[in-house]
Amino acid sequence: MISSEKQLLSALIITRNEEQNIQNVLENLSFADEIIVVDSFSSDRTFEIASSFKNVKTVQHSFENFASQRNYAINLASNSWILFIDADERVTPNLKKEIETAINEENKAVAYFMYRTFMFKDKRLRFSGWQTDKIIRLFKKENAFYNHEKIVHEKLVINGEVRKLKNKLIHFSYSTFDDYKQKMIFYGKLKAQEELSKNTKPNFFHFYIRPAYQFLNQFVIRLGFLDGKKGLTICYLNALSVSARFQELKKIRISKQL
Repeated sequence: MISSEKQLLSALIITRNEEQNIQNVLENLSFADEIIVVDSFSSDRTFEIASSFKNVKTVQHSFENFASQRNYAINLASNSWILFIDADERVTPNLKKEIETAINEENKAVAYFMYRTFMFKDKRLRFSGWQTDKIIRLFKKENAFYNHEKIVHEKLVINGEVRKLKNKLIHFSYSTFDDYKQKMIFYGKLKAQEELSKNTKPNFFHFYIRPAYQFLNQFVIRLGFLDGKKGLTICYLNALSVSARFQELKKIRISKQL
């Protein structure tokens, strides 16, 4: 049953140097009642382009970690329902309709998982661990917050019922080898901070076994080999992120004399 009062939707994006994506994602989100971009002082034209949209509220805020940046953005939203989208994600027309239906149902959940289709350049990646990729992107702000202890691949803590949407987000994460490599190394270094808080002491297992397991799990067990060269590339770079995590952790511990 549809609720008698139309629910308003705030679409949120956090950005840094997303010049190649920002115009397309803002046009894609034009169906939202409010769009907010929180930019962490991009050195390219991201903020300038976002600011040129009259229907978009743009704010600059220093980046500490992903969880903190997302929570900051949520606090800026005027509406109860939040659609949190990354700059490299796109909402399909069918997903848009499903979102609008979901938030206006009388017996609705407080949050919704969305499955994602991972795009390698302009082609779909079918396996390599991404075939079951899902993430909560739609939720009521009163019932959710991002866990500060998960500073990358952040975890949304939900108080209430969570359901799944049928239609998928399109995830244009991979554009070039160098771009994705730098992204994976950046994520790895942030994850090192999580490991430090857990007092992880890196050793042979972390430096060699963990990256090898990451690669073999995605390439063999999660069928990355069926994606051919694309799968090999993605699985290698994801394993590189694990390696970067523990190399960075080693540097931090040495610098702190731990």
